[in-house]
Amino acid sequence: MANAAAHTHHEPTTRLFLWVWVGLLGLTGVEVYLAYIHLNLHLMVILLMVLSIVKAAMIMAYFMHLRFERMNLVLTLIPAMIIVMCLMFIVFPDSFRLLNMRTFH
Repeated sequence: MANAAAHTHHEPTTRLFLWVWVGLLGLTGVEVYLAYIHLNLHLMVILLMVLSIVKAAMIMAYFMHLRFERMNLVLTLIPAMIIVMCLMFIVFPDSFRLLNMRTFH
């Protein structure tokens, strides 16, 4: 009986999903706002990466139902983060080359 109590299953509600969706929408709004204000490029990239990681964690935790499975959440988030960072390092040299080719008026 004690073992059954330890493995209780939490059912997400529509209200919870709505609040998560509103949170994701708010974070997306912050990302769009950051694109329009003039910040230091390095600061903006760091902020956008942090916000994207938070959004990915929220999506995995709530919409992929990994909130109560901490190890699965970590094992899903960490490889995704590593893949994204590797893809960014593949694309960065081209973006720096193009930055040097632009003429600013």
